[in-house]
Amino acid sequence: MNPLIYLEISTSTNIDILKFTKGEPKFIALYTFNQTNGKGQYDNSWEMIPGENLAFSFMLKSKDLSIPSSLFNFHTANLLRNFIANLTQQNTEIKWPNDLILNKKKIAGLLIEKKKIENLDVYIIGFGLNVLQTDFSKLPKAGSLLTQTGKIFNLKNIAEHLFDFLQTEILHPKNTLIDFNYHLFMKDQIAVFNLKGKRQNGIIKHADENGYLWIDLEHDGLRKFFHKEVELLY
Repeated sequence: MNPLIYLEISTSTNIDILKFTKGEPKFIALYTFNQTNGKGQYDNSWEMIPGENLAFSFMLKSKDLSIPSSLFNFHTANLLRNFIANLTQQNTEIKWPNDLILNKKKIAGLLIEKKKIENLDVYIIGFGLNVLQTDFSKLPKAGSLLTQTGKIFNLKNIAEHLFDFLQTEILHPKNTLIDFNYHLFMKDQIAVFNLKGKRQNGIIKHADENGYLWIDLEHDGLRKFFHKEVELLY
C-alpha cells in the first residue's frame, strides 16, 4: 500500500517526507495545510497562510523512471498542469521552468529534489498550491483557485485526488517536450525580460530537451537561457 500522510503542521513537506521512508513503498506522499518554512526553487521560500493553501510532496524511486532526468521537471509540470486544468476546467499554463499560471496569475509552484536515502536514489516533488487564499496585496502576480475561478475547493479532496492522479500517471510520460511547449506561458508573444538587471523585449520560442529556454531578444537575437539566467516580467 502506498501511503498518503497528513501532518497538521509541517516545517517543509519536502523535508518531513524523509521521515516516512521505512518499508520502501513504491510511492509516498505527504501533505499539510500549515507549512511554516516551505522551500521554493533555488532556496527561495514559499510562504503559506494556514488553512488556505496546500503543501504537497510526492516521493518516488528514480530507477522506476523511463524518462531522462533532464526532462523530468517538464514531465512533472505537465502532469500538475493537467491536474489543475481538469480540476478547474479552465486554461492553465506553465511558466518556465516551474510555475503554474491560471488565467494569467501564478497559483502554484514546483520544486524537484533528488536525494539519496541509504543506497536508494529518490525524487521528491514538492508542490505548493494556492487554493482558498484571497489576499495577494503583496503578490500582485499571484492568485488562487478561488480568486481565479470563483469556486471554493476542498483542500483534503484535492490532496487525495492529486495522490491518486500522480500514482497513475507519473511513470508513464508521453509527448513530454511537445506538451510542455504547447502549454508554455507567453510562448510566441512579445514579453519583457530581465537580463542581469536590464530590461529587454523578446519572444519565447521554445524549451529544449536539455531544459533551456530559447528567447528571440529584441537586441541580442536568439539566445538560450538556463534557470535563473533570465526573468520573465510578463
